[in-house]
Amino acid sequence: MSDTRSEPHKAPRRATIISLATAIPPHRLTQTHAADVARDAFAHRFPDFGRISRVFRTTGIESRHVIKPIDWYLKPMGWPERTAAYLEGAQELFIAAAQKALAAAGCQASDVDTVVTISSTGIATPSLEARVAGRMGFRTDVERVPVFGLGCAGGVTGLALAGRLACAKPGSTVLMVAVEVCSTAFRLDHLTKANMVATALFGDGAAACVVRAGDSGIAEIEGAGEHMWPDTLDIMGWNVDDHGLGVIFDRDIPPFAHQNVGTAVEGILGRLGIARCSIDRFTCHPGGAKVITALEQTLHLQQGALDHERAVLSDFGNMSAPTVLFVLDRVIAAGLPKRTVMTAMGPGFSCGVLSLARAA
Repeated sequence: MSDTRSEPHKAPRRATIISLATAIPPHRLTQTHAADVARDAFAHRFPDFGRISRVFRTTGIESRHVIKPIDWYLKPMGWPERTAAYLEGAQELFIAAAQKALAAAGCQASDVDTVVTISSTGIATPSLEARVAGRMGFRTDVERVPVFGLGCAGGVTGLALAGRLACAKPGSTVLMVAVEVCSTAFRLDHLTKANMVATALFGDGAAACVVRAGDSGIAEIEGAGEHMWPDTLDIMGWNVDDHGLGVIFDRDIPPFAHQNVGTAVEGILGRLGIARCSIDRFTCHPGGAKVITALEQTLHLQQGALDHERAVLSDFGNMSAPTVLFVLDRVIAAGLPKRTVMTAMGPGFSCGVLSLARAA
């Protein structure tokens, strides 16, 4: 006779980050050089350039990395040229970051059951993970989850998605890759403040994580959440026209972050059952120097607390989705605290939050 007594309740296994790796393209662009090139390209056509060009000095950026030599960006181009550059650059970055993450996890590409691809800076159909499948060595039955439109929030939200997928199939291996080629959106034809800010701010890069449920690793994903503010579509995003993507920055992000993000984060943490006093460090997407300061204020942190954020911004600029994972990589290298909460803002306008517990 079978025993019909219920088994003791077993707590669900959490998803664990097994490894994290980053990748950058080969062309390093100093901010001083970028400012000089922008001056030559815009000053004679844009009367406000002298005033707006101060942004090159105030972003907190020393250098960035881009997929093409700087002269390439000074040529007239439209969708075909930008898309070709995106596809080439994004595939190389995907492979570089993914291979490093898999090697660090002791995995082969053939061990991957699900690939989550986060990218909002170009259009690829078939999506990037399909285009690199042969070179990577993915199995023919690998499950593909390409995600477009998360922008700068993609690193946090994509990692949360990878964690949920890992928990849905315990024992499976999930590879999450965030890759952005922001530089393909540099526009010579847009004589606007938003375009000048984008030209001073954005760089290219990729980051990848291997995630499993129940395994030991770097950190366990305790929970995640999102907040989206109504009537804020004008804060951040893309305009699409005949020549490519054009950045939307119709409202200043630092004041909005200062006024709203702290309350949103508190709400998400409350829903997750995480006490504010239990958090050892926030790991934030460094959208710019003023954004970092606004985050320190709205999260009630000491001035200068987001030191790794400033260092990543200085070395790489804002790479959109992968940037917060570059910050996490440095936090891990310095010694991951017991509880870390990741945050990133993105189009919508929205905020993503993810809590990590250091693996025992």
